[in-house]
Amino acid sequence: MTITPRSSPPVHGLGAPVPGGVADRLTTDVLVVGGGLGGVAAALSALEAGRRVVLSEEYAWLGGQLTSQGVPLDEHSWVEQFGVTARYRRLRDGIRDYYRRCYPLTEEARGETALNPGNGMVSRLCAEPAVGVAVLEAMLAPHRAAGRLQVLQPAVPVRARTEGDRVRDVTLRLEGPGREVTVAADYVIDATELGDLLPLTGAEYVTGFESRDQTGEPSAPEQAQPGNQQAFSWCFVVDHVEGEDHTIDPPHDYEQWRTKQPDYWGAPMLSLTGPDPRTLETLTRTFTPHAQTADQVADQAQNPGDRELWTFRRILDRANFRPGAYPSDVVLVNWPMIDYLDGTLVDVDPEEALAHQAAARRQSLSMLYWLQTEAPRADGGKGFPGLRLRGDLTQGPDGLAMAPYIRESRRLLTVGTVTETDLSIEHKGHARPFTTHDSVGVGMYRVDLHPSTGGDNYLDIASTPFEIPLGILVPRRLENLLPAGKNVGTTHITNGAFRLHPVEWNIGEAAGSLAAFCLERAVTPRAVQATDGLLTEFQSVLTNTGVELHWPDVVGY
Repeated sequence: MTITPRSSPPVHGLGAPVPGGVADRLTTDVLVVGGGLGGVAAALSALEAGRRVVLSEEYAWLGGQLTSQGVPLDEHSWVEQFGVTARYRRLRDGIRDYYRRCYPLTEEARGETALNPGNGMVSRLCAEPAVGVAVLEAMLAPHRAAGRLQVLQPAVPVRARTEGDRVRDVTLRLEGPGREVTVAADYVIDATELGDLLPLTGAEYVTGFESRDQTGEPSAPEQAQPGNQQAFSWCFVVDHVEGEDHTIDPPHDYEQWRTKQPDYWGAPMLSLTGPDPRTLETLTRTFTPHAQTADQVADQAQNPGDRELWTFRRILDRANFRPGAYPSDVVLVNWPMIDYLDGTLVDVDPEEALAHQAAARRQSLSMLYWLQTEAPRADGGKGFPGLRLRGDLTQGPDGLAMAPYIRESRRLLTVGTVTETDLSIEHKGHARPFTTHDSVGVGMYRVDLHPSTGGDNYLDIASTPFEIPLGILVPRRLENLLPAGKNVGTTHITNGAFRLHPVEWNIGEAAGSLAAFCLERAVTPRAVQATDGLLTEFQSVLTNTGVELHWPDVVGY
């Protein structure tokens, strides 16, 4: 059966060879659709297990939320000691080493074992998107050279063919030339940002907010709200050059964005005032170009880091570099003020999705224009005309990030589900880790839900550290489709703790390793999850490749 959902873009016929020497039909062991962090991790783990991989990606950069979406690593408090996979640590070490090799660091900064190029307060490793791209490409380079990895990019899935409960092949359209490539694979991994393969393959999935009856979650609504999803955001990068004027032209609907004010916001969204995610009290933040963090260390357990917006997601701190090397710090803007609340990108007509994306970009550009012309200054004046949009560092439309920052995807219906009652410290009555017999990794983040398209304010819940159950990667029906991103078996609520960088990476590693394991043993993912001997063997494989399956004696926050 071939499934082409109504929302797929127009397609072209097969036939002529795809430019660049790619045949119009490929066969591989593992097809990974989506080259974000989960997709790259899935490809790496399958490749290092000796499998052939085809990896596709919609945008010009691999890396997803870290690169094309522009967001520096969001991580837990113990990341420098434990709680991530060995491959993820290779990524982090690679980013630091790249700066040491290629940038004019001060001797003090060069000697920092835990170098934080941006000294941002959201993470202990804030860096430029393009550096993440370079390191990810370097990690994949040996496999490309050996011919085990073929990357199709930019490419989007347009059709899938299934027989019974198996996915036989997926057709990808290469953007630009408009050619199609059909890839047949033993295992297909959906690592797209929105779970794009789920409707294409006929997989059972859910969107938005489940009902309390469905999940048993105390924070869930009485009725399911499939269209109620977390806001997405279109991020951008700025620096500030004193004495220069880089004011942009305002979007045509600037006045609309300037006055937009949800009931719960406490002020217009284009301001420094809005809800505190953890308390919901109205909070006015500060914005001070070239503010310093002194000896503060990013630690989400102690401080969300968002009180001073200049340092919140700063990705280059000029104090780390030789005097005069850079005229300014460089800051990534991913703030509440650019959360797009007026629509979703999931299961809507393609033209509607494009309209929402364009509106989100105008909202972000309106925020920049407001900062340049109206933001309050410490001297009593208004506006920072020296703010410069650094589209050269992001290479996206309108000078913004290459892709929208996605917080919520379609979610596959799987044999296991993680719910609020598994993670909530308040509900559990303690902050010790959530454990599961079928652990394939670990993660930790507060349940952090941004305002939603259904009119909900933040939902921010103190969470325990957690083990990642294999059951949330195993579909209830399909035999050879695996998720490797935000499309795993969480709920709308627990997605808020699973959607960040190190957990997505760990999920991707587990998916790629599982596909390779199943091919070697001629078993199914469902059998691995349900059979004690196979599960123990698979967990040993993960442990031997540097995946941590359990937490030490720590508590959540």
